[in-house]
Amino acid sequence: MEARLKSGISVKALIRRCDLAAIGVAVTARGDPDAGAILLKLVGRDACVVLSQARQPNGTAVWLRATGAADVPEADADAYISRQRKRDPDLWVVEIDSLSPDRFLDLPVVS
Repeated sequence: MEARLKSGISVKALIRRCDLAAIGVAVTARGDPDAGAILLKLVGRDACVVLSQARQPNGTAVWLRATGAADVPEADADAYISRQRKRDPDLWVVEIDSLSPDRFLDLPVVS
């Protein structure tokens, strides 16, 4: 089994990568610092995408487009996040001002 970073450390590393790429980033909900799941809300001019941590069947870590393959309006992204936070209050939510995750993510994004 692969060792995992604590959620708080993963979020700090993500913030640092965004800062280095001059991308706006904010933690909008703090979750459990050790094992809270992380949602990323990627914000573009007219649309958003929510990414969720996931594992492939072979165990490889990825980011899953939780709101579907197509970009969604910000209201839809916020509604999805709200539903997930009600189910899991330990959830982290990080808002990033970019729809180009390849600039700051170290894991692949899948649909």
